[in-house]
Amino acid sequence: MTGNRVLKGVMFALCLTAAFLLFGFVTMSLWNWLMPLLFGLRLITFWQAIGLLFLSKILFGGFRGRPRGRMYWKRRMFERWERMTPEEREKFRQGMRSRCGSFGAAAAEPKA
Repeated sequence: MTGNRVLKGVMFALCLTAAFLLFGFVTMSLWNWLMPLLFGLRLITFWQAIGLLFLSKILFGGFRGRPRGRMYWKRRMFERWERMTPEEREKFRQGMRSRCGSFGAAAAEPKA
């Protein structure tokens, strides 16, 4: 039982290290391939690429492991839908049809 846990921990550490190295290498390669040609910037090293990844994480909040914002939005919309009366739901549907067309409707009305 504990041997299995240790093995999983070692495998997790190896996968994390491999991902770290891979992302750093890909970032460095893409930068060194594109940026000097497009913008006349200098080449970067592997460690500078890792720093660039961490800086982008801090500035833009990337690399999210779970789709927190998307699921929150869906849950919130579902809760709002559940609180609507049938008249409010129909009004909402009409508004969506006027903005988005009749996508998903059984029969589209012909436009004159």
